[in-house]
Amino acid sequence: MTSTAQYDSLKDQRATLIDQVLSTLSPQTLADPNVAQIVDALVTKKLGSSISPNGSAPPADGGLADLVGLGGGAPLDPGATQISPGVVDYDDTVTSDRLAATADLYYQAVHEGLGIFDVIYKLQELFRAGSLRISAGPGAFGLYRFDKHAILRYRKQERMAAYRRVLGYGKGSPGANARSNPEFHGLLTHFIGETAKFWRDKRISEVIRDNATDPTFGSIAIVRRAALDLRNNVKNSSYGYVNVLRIETSQALAEAFQILDAADVKAQFGADTPWDTIELVLWQYFHRSVNASAMNRMAVSGRSILQWLAQPFVLTTDRAAFEAKLYPIAEAAEEWISSEEGMRISKPTPPPRNVYMQGPPPRGGRPDPVFQRSSGRLPGPPFMG
Repeated sequence: MTSTAQYDSLKDQRATLIDQVLSTLSPQTLADPNVAQIVDALVTKKLGSSISPNGSAPPADGGLADLVGLGGGAPLDPGATQISPGVVDYDDTVTSDRLAATADLYYQAVHEGLGIFDVIYKLQELFRAGSLRISAGPGAFGLYRFDKHAILRYRKQERMAAYRRVLGYGKGSPGANARSNPEFHGLLTHFIGETAKFWRDKRISEVIRDNATDPTFGSIAIVRRAALDLRNNVKNSSYGYVNVLRIETSQALAEAFQILDAADVKAQFGADTPWDTIELVLWQYFHRSVNASAMNRMAVSGRSILQWLAQPFVLTTDRAAFEAKLYPIAEAAEEWISSEEGMRISKPTPPPRNVYMQGPPPRGGRPDPVFQRSSGRLPGPPFMG
């Protein structure tokens, strides 16, 4: 801990040092827009050794004995007493493993909403009924194993409860004694929007200004605040079995794609890729067409952005360093926004073939049963009379 007089005089010392440094610089040097940041960093570094860091251990009595004048060595001046500069900052205490788990859970929730596991369940149903003409291939064996592994995995209801509790997605219950997190998506959208706006402002300032190295128009404070709000929200909603659930669901998702990519399964639907299989099954049996490409890109870019939050980058206050650390998610933010806007303003394109007919299946006998043909001959073409 530092003395009260030293703590109170710190601001005066800072102002004096800044005046001394700036007075020695030439007008040409002061014209450099980066001078202020450099001078501030040098002064902060010089004064940093004169004060203890936040949260340092106080004396055994917390300095109270000196303050009230107990003992022969008690100071006569209040400025000689001990004072604490503060405690550990709130934003320094976030554990990164829960943020990383939430990033994976977001990726899995988007793919679950896309319908990948619904497709697998439908293929299992058809496999048990013998409707799929597969028996001993990799797809058939994969469907068998997926069915057996499901006994040991979390059920769909438990996955949906986790999505509801952590991400606020879905309409089901978040579980007993739990609450949903409807604030997550709004905070995520706000952070992604501010990140994209920051880089758009940077590109504009680099184009219209003479010196491209000048500080940009974007505000790092707004981006940092949006990131911290999202991180604090995730911190308070990602406890429990989320970590093991995302590991288990990632394994199930990989196993599902191995089945969908099996040659015997793809041959049943004339598909070239596992994504083709997903779209065709959803269209044929669920009468759904999905924005598979846009949702997949949202899942990938959204996971990258949430993984970035798990790192200590958001606590960086230096502008140049913050820009360099924010750069890895610049394009991910733009891609997430463009995918989300595309889903809102356009309808998904169904597969290029009509694999089902609208309405109930036809009933009754054939229009021209064989046993009603008088001569036993096949009917001729209409133009023959």
